[in-house]
Parts: sequence; C-alpha cells; structure tokens
Amino acid sequence: MSLELTISEAIKTAMREKDRVALDSLRAVKAQIILLQTEARGAEVTAEQEIAILQRMIKQRKDSYDQFTAQGRTDLAEVEEAQSKIIEKFLPKQLSAEELESEIKKIISETGAESIKDLGKVMGVASKALAGKSDGKSISEMVKKLLA
Repeated sequence: MSLELTISEAIKTAMREKDRVALDSLRAVKAQIILLQTEARGAEVTAEQEIAILQRMIKQRKDSYDQFTAQGRTDLAEVEEAQSKIIEKFLPKQLSAEELESEIKKIISETGAESIKDLGKVMGVASKALAGKSDGKSISEMVKKLLA
C-alpha cells in the first residue's frame, strides 16, 4: 500500500477518534505528497521521495520545537513534538546507534575510505543506502567519528 493510501486511512481514523493533532499532522503530510505529485506532472512518486518528505517534515517540527522551547512557549512546543511523533510512525524502523555504526563500517570498507579526506565519498554512498533508516545528521556524525 502506498504512503498516500496509508495516510488517507489514518486521516479517516483520526477523524473518527476526533484526534485534532493527528488529523492536522496527517493532512500536512498528504498535502506535501499531493504537491510532490503535482510537481512530478504525472510521474510516479517513489518511496524514497515519500520518505524524504516525511524526514523533512519531522526535521521542521523538531526545529520548531527547539525554537518554541527556547522562547518559553511550551504549549506550542508540545504540539510540534506530538506532530513529529505521529509523522515518525510512517517512517521505516530507524537504526540504533550500534546498527548505524555497523552499516557505516561496511560502507567504509566497500568504498576503501581511509581518512577524513574520503568523507564525501562515504557520505554519498551512506546517504543513499541508509535513506529513511537514519537521519543525515546521525549518519554524518558517525562517518566523521569512524574516519577520524
């Protein structure tokens, strides 16, 4: 089942349960998917593009959460945090730190990287291989740690 259909079903459930936060979050996701489809002009939206949308939306909400917390607006921060948790449910299972380290070690050995100078080469492969399983910041930090 595509992400769009899954989101549509979740919207129906949120409407029945009168879950306002979930409904707002899911409608925002569906709007982003429809926008992507419109920009693609009839081309099929890939799973990677859908995952990228979800990751971007979660990142936006986490950034907003940080800003609201810094400004003392806990009421708004709580809404952003709740929305990011709802959106995270539609992402593939995220890798733990140990699993991420293991995957990146494999990529480093496959690419033949030896020092921090090879960061770009490793990041290119790792970003594609681990898309949706971990965020870019975590991947970058782990690659830098292992190449240092």
